[in-house]
Amino acid sequence: MANAFSWMAWTLEIAVFFISVVLMLIGMTLWQLKSPSIERKGFLPIPTTRGDRLFIGLLGAAYVNLAWAGLTDATQWIAAGLGFLVLLIMMRWG
Repeated sequence: MANAFSWMAWTLEIAVFFISVVLMLIGMTLWQLKSPSIERKGFLPIPTTRGDRLFIGLLGAAYVNLAWAGLTDATQWIAAGLGFLVLLIMMRWG
C-alpha cells in the first residue's frame, strides 16, 4: 500500500513556501497579542484587519503557486516570488 502522501511532490521550493506561511501565522499571532489591529479600508471593497489581509494575501499567493505549478514547468521560485509580491501588496494596500 502506498503512503498517503506519495502523490505530493515535496521540493525545496514547496517546503520553503509552507514554512514561510507557518512563520507568518506565528508572527501575526504575536503581533496581534502585542498590538491589536483595527479595521481599515484599502482597495478591497470591505473593511479589513491585518489578519483578514494576511488570510486574503495567503490565498492569493497559494493560487499563484498552484496556477504556476499547473500551467508551467518553470522553476517554482518565480511563483514564490510572485506570490510574495501579491501578499505584500495585499498587506500594505488591501
